[in-house]
Amino acid sequence: MKRLIAICVTGCLFTGLIQAQLPSLTNKEKKQGWILLFDGKTSDGWKSFRNRPFPEKGWVIENGVLSLDPSAGRPGDIITEAQFTNFELSLEFRVTKGANSGIKYFILPGTNLGCEFQILDDENHPDAKQGKNGNRLQGGLYDLIPPKGKRDMPIGEWNHARIISKGSHVEHWLNGRKIVEYERGSDAFKTLVAGSKYKDNKDFATPMQTPILLQDHGDVVSFRNIKIKKL
Repeated sequence: MKRLIAICVTGCLFTGLIQAQLPSLTNKEKKQGWILLFDGKTSDGWKSFRNRPFPEKGWVIENGVLSLDPSAGRPGDIITEAQFTNFELSLEFRVTKGANSGIKYFILPGTNLGCEFQILDDENHPDAKQGKNGNRLQGGLYDLIPPKGKRDMPIGEWNHARIISKGSHVEHWLNGRKIVEYERGSDAFKTLVAGSKYKDNKDFATPMQTPILLQDHGDVVSFRNIKIKKL
């Protein structure tokens, strides 16, 4: 009987631990307008960027974490079904050694091209040494603006990313620090685009509404606590 009780208690504690890992919103966050983009259990609200259903393989959901595991083949990028204009996005991400991924927004319709919050193992991925002046480092606006004053968490630990977009003004935050700031559509921004890999993509970053995209770059990367609020 004692052994049975111990097993039951252990099982309850384990179940509680799993439940504790699922994303949730505080009452304060709910009043502020935050909504969960990922419930921690299902792919509800997400689909393939090719306008197909959520991939059957490759994106794995377990204990409140959404992970890309390309070992069975590349599933491709995923996007939210909902679209946003003025927003604050908050999520946590974790990379493995040598990993590359990204969070994209203001995506050109029918494509997976858009502004990208770079996710990268700067120490071990060659992309960190490419580009111009560090504009492919983690947290930067990929191939456009390098991050300034960032602090990355060690490989295998969770980083906190925030993207704030209101009107033409956009900010990238990493682990509590603002590391990128720019004005979409400004002359300075257009000059950056003209000197980047996006120079031949007409109307890059001009959509007024956008899904949120999580990138499949062929490496293992994880996301959790994905939430957003309209501004």
